[in-house]
Parts: sequence; structure tokens; C-alpha cells
Amino acid sequence: MDTIQIIKVKNSKTTPRTIREERTIQVMIGLYCRDHHQKKDDLCDDCRELMVYAHSRLQHCPFAPKKPTCAKCPVHCYKPEMRERIRQVMRYSGPRMLLHHPFLAIRHLLDGQIEGRRKPKN
Repeated sequence: MDTIQIIKVKNSKTTPRTIREERTIQVMIGLYCRDHHQKKDDLCDDCRELMVYAHSRLQHCPFAPKKPTCAKCPVHCYKPEMRERIRQVMRYSGPRMLLHHPFLAIRHLLDGQIEGRRKPKN
């Protein structure tokens, strides 16, 4: 999946965590596409569209740079169709991430745990 290239747009909301989340979603979509659409080195058009959309949503997150994980976010910024598509990808790829990309999987799990421990601001 390393042959897939996405244009990165640096802005004031780009943080190491945002970059890591972009990489994580890229890998998850790549795993899903490879196993469901028989693409080895590249994404099919539907999966590429989903990845561009996901990266766009990350870049425009109103909570950045201290955004929660998407699962714990109070605002769901995905359109319903795209949200269902990304759910399918995550349901399939999530468990496989520990085998294929353990570092990204563990960091994503830790990000969710750390966010859960932060105290809300009053």
C-alpha cells in the first residue's frame, strides 16, 4: 500500500497526530480495497474517492489540533453515505491492522484511550 500517494496540504491544523491519522486511514482503506476489490498496488476509484474524502475531513476538523478520535467526536462530519462506507472499511481493516501495521494500530488505540482520560474544560 506504500505506492498510494495523497497530496498533503499543510495548514495550521496539521499536527503529527493528524498526519498519523491520515496514514492510518490510508492503510485501512488500502487493506480493504486489496481484499475486496483485488487491487494490489493501487486503489479502485471508489476507495480512492473515500480516502480523499476522509483526508479532507481530517484537514477541516473544527477540533484540531486537539481533536478527539473520530469515534469519540461529538460532531459527525461525514455525509451519511461516506460514513457507512468508512464504517465498513474500519470494521474489516481494524482487526487486521494489528497484523499488518501494529505500530499504527497501537498508536490509534492509545490516542483513543488518552482522549478518554482528558478532563473536559468547564
